[in-house]
Amino acid sequence: MIPKSMVLRWPKEKDYCESEGIKMELKVLATDRIEKHENFIIRPRIKVWMTRAITIVVLWTSLLQLIAVGELLGLSLLKGMPHCFSTPAVEKDLAPAKVLLPPKRTYRNNGYLLVSCNGGLNQMRAAICDMVAIARHLNVTLIVPELDKASFWADSSDFKDIFDVDHFITSLRDEVRILKHLPPKVKIRVEKGLSYSMPPISWSNISYYENQVLPLLLKHKVIHLNRTDARLANNGLPAEIQKLRCRVNFNALRFTSQIEELGRRIVKVLREKGPFVALHLRYEMDMLAFSGCAHGCDSKEEEELRIMRYAYPGWKEKVINSELKRKDGLCPLTPEETSLVLTALGIDHNVQIYISAGEIYGGEKRMESLLGDFPNLVRKETLLEPSELMYFQNHSSQMAAVDYLVSLESDIFIPTYDGNMAKVVEGHRRFLGFKKTVLLDRRLLVELIDQYYNGLLSWDDFSTAVKEVHANRMGSPRTRVIIPDKPKEEDYFYANPQECLQLLDEPLENT
Repeated sequence: MIPKSMVLRWPKEKDYCESEGIKMELKVLATDRIEKHENFIIRPRIKVWMTRAITIVVLWTSLLQLIAVGELLGLSLLKGMPHCFSTPAVEKDLAPAKVLLPPKRTYRNNGYLLVSCNGGLNQMRAAICDMVAIARHLNVTLIVPELDKASFWADSSDFKDIFDVDHFITSLRDEVRILKHLPPKVKIRVEKGLSYSMPPISWSNISYYENQVLPLLLKHKVIHLNRTDARLANNGLPAEIQKLRCRVNFNALRFTSQIEELGRRIVKVLREKGPFVALHLRYEMDMLAFSGCAHGCDSKEEEELRIMRYAYPGWKEKVINSELKRKDGLCPLTPEETSLVLTALGIDHNVQIYISAGEIYGGEKRMESLLGDFPNLVRKETLLEPSELMYFQNHSSQMAAVDYLVSLESDIFIPTYDGNMAKVVEGHRRFLGFKKTVLLDRRLLVELIDQYYNGLLSWDDFSTAVKEVHANRMGSPRTRVIIPDKPKEEDYFYANPQECLQLLDEPLENT
């Protein structure tokens, strides 16, 4: 029989609920040590610590959620918490910056302006800039312009196929309200013939739109300007109008991401091989037919050009003296003349020359002389795979947009005719820091070329004369030439938007 003094007393059931855990009372009167039995002590203790750990995790999670809500709502209650509870400043700096849109302009809307652009890409580009400025001045809502689809190029591209339409709208929201489409109720009015359509007068001052166009807008609520090329004057306009034209041209009119990517790809291929010249060789069939210039063409080609000129309404339907126009400097240089001029200017014969133009009239035969002197002639069709251009084929305006981008990035830009692309690219390159643009004086050039061909000038004299003529025609800063009452003869605003340029310290030249 075991003595009572050696009996173990087990704890009662209620003792298991005490806060310090399970207590086991051991009363040992003898000197022998009695081990604690882990079945009665360890397991209950594990349960307690698990409960404590889970409780702590829940509390911390709740606290962190409260801090996050406090930061989100800006509660002052949590602003004094230690830095370990808030997002480090470094992490905030690494977060992508939000695009801040300009504030919407609030004004009394005087009506809606519909615009139908005419001509090629750069003719329409300048017109869009003008129409935004006019819409801003008249306090009207501009509908995204409609592009020409009926001209010689027959390009079916819409505005959104060439330009980033969303960027166009949002980047100008503090200046003018632009919508992709007329509101439904207004559209019904237009469909019922309750709008007014007109071609504005060319080279008009802003007062013309105030006095002639605005009253029609207030009366009809919707006005459609169906021809928009060169409808705003080059000079004599308020500074805010001129600067807005620049803002549209150099910022708002961004090409689509597909066109931008293709342009970058071409420039990358060219840059991998060194510097390059962009040659806007405007010896294309439409240009020759429109201008009536046929120098270098045989009789069959001359007749072909004449038939094309008469086939398009609005082109010069009259007899044109091609040679007289050439001597007046009103014709594009031929590929043969261009080769001679490039050599005289000292252009390296091994440099890459990117042909920034469409199909040259006369094809490979007409290009033999230029290719013989400058073997590194390239085009987008030779630099890229057909699959890379397939989506742009048969869309001349999109292809012209690619040439525009490459021309902007070239080391030297040389146009052989001062058409719309030559002028707009010239002005854009001025805006980018007066990048070198050789502005050929065709009137003097054809005279020098004829003298050289006729043996009246040696090569050295010819080359020296060509260099001297163009020493101050490299796209450097200068003021626009203003000819009162003759806007067609004065300098084009988009070729030299001097109000928007960061001019160099050197004085402006009046040439």
